[in-house]
Amino acid sequence: MDLSVEGTVVLGDRRGHKLGFPTANVRISASVELPDGVYAGTVELEDKTRHAAAISVGRRPQFYEEGERLVEAHLLDFDRDLYGEKIRIEVGELIRGQQIFASEDELVGQIAKDVETVRGLDPKG
Repeated sequence: MDLSVEGTVVLGDRRGHKLGFPTANVRISASVELPDGVYAGTVELEDKTRHAAAISVGRRPQFYEEGERLVEAHLLDFDRDLYGEKIRIEVGELIRGQQIFASEDELVGQIAKDVETVRGLDPKG
């Protein structure tokens, strides 16, 4: 699957940052036909640089029963504030569906595995 979503990075709960995997969050309209799940992909910034990313699409079922639907991109090997910046998220291969974990530690462990999966798919490594 190859689909892109453009939008301005909005402030979220900063939960990704607390978990050790900060994300750039972009709201998506209901018309975007993209199944909820975790994907490999890339993010293009305003300066036209591209970064490999682990991308979550969905309502964050671990924390909300009926949360706002977001695209959350964790840029690999990247550490800069992107709030207010317009980005393009290019969604690629589906890694797994959304799921609820028994603990926050299990969630963090799975995110780490997701990031390694993305890293393995990224030819730039």
